[in-house]
Amino acid sequence: MTDPLVWTATIAFIIALFVFDFAVVIRKPHEPTFRESVGWSVFYIGIALVFGVVMHFWHADFSTTEYLAGYITEKSLSVDNLFVFLVIMTRFAVPPQYRSRVLLVGIAVALVLRAVFIAAGAAALDAFSALFYVFGAFLIYTAWGLAKESNEDTAKQEYEEGRMVRLVRRLYPVTDGYREGRIMVREAGRRMVTPMLLVMVAIGSTDVLFALDSIPAIFGLTQDPFIVFTANAFALLGLRQLYFLVQGLLQRLVYLHYGLAAILAFIGVKLVLHALHENNLPFVNGGEGLSVPEISTALSLTVILAILTIATVASLLATRNRPSDAPEVVREQAGEALEGSPEDVERREPAERDDGR
Repeated sequence: MTDPLVWTATIAFIIALFVFDFAVVIRKPHEPTFRESVGWSVFYIGIALVFGVVMHFWHADFSTTEYLAGYITEKSLSVDNLFVFLVIMTRFAVPPQYRSRVLLVGIAVALVLRAVFIAAGAAALDAFSALFYVFGAFLIYTAWGLAKESNEDTAKQEYEEGRMVRLVRRLYPVTDGYREGRIMVREAGRRMVTPMLLVMVAIGSTDVLFALDSIPAIFGLTQDPFIVFTANAFALLGLRQLYFLVQGLLQRLVYLHYGLAAILAFIGVKLVLHALHENNLPFVNGGEGLSVPEISTALSLTVILAILTIATVASLLATRNRPSDAPEVVREQAGEALEGSPEDVERREPAERDDGR
């Protein structure tokens, strides 16, 4: 898809959705109810599907099947982000009424960073088709690592501050509270940032790590950068509502990591087969393509839906007698975050002394 009008209209529409979401969140900071989260989740899924229908009739070059396969894959892989977001939220003790704002800004940052990844990936694949081998092997390796993780290991993971968060801490002193949801304040004659900014940076930068497998995965389903971008954008747009919808169910999805591993492995194999079919490496079959079967996008969509359905149903059946509240380990981390670590206390003391002057 190279039509500049389509690109411009689509980007403008996505920005408008973000602006609308910001207006709703900022107007009345609160923790969404379950019913509200369901409504907004259905709304954003509907928007994504309507976009696919509109593009199907508007532009002949648009592949609806590739878009749906990419969107469902990105949406399913984004569920893995949610538990890490939950750990980050509890580690920084984000008040419930500010979590929507934190997620929205973090997701906006994540989309910008993903757009850079997508542009770089598309250019690299166009210049070096042999990268399909690399992407395929990487996805299979990632799938193996994900399959070896237990649900208990996932639940007990702890958040470690990344370089971006540490950089913000070095540049600005951090307040000991959220200051009514503001990002930056002036106290005792100096400019300080609140933990709100740290959490937003943490969520946006952490998503980059997940993009390392999700971007190659969707390139295994389509090589159209427009579809890759829009599938990512619409999957991320509904992520805030999905967080509040499933945060109490995350620990019940005990087989989800197996399902995600199966999806990544399947797409990895698809990429390798495609690379063999389009082969131009001189040391493989003399630089000629091999006559190997290729997996169609329609079959990919069917397999992905089947894997997700089996993993979800099996998880819910296996944990049907388990309460659907947050895991105990997350509650413990939240308590630790509220009390603060010794390093946190050290950071707070100068600010507290200044406030007392």
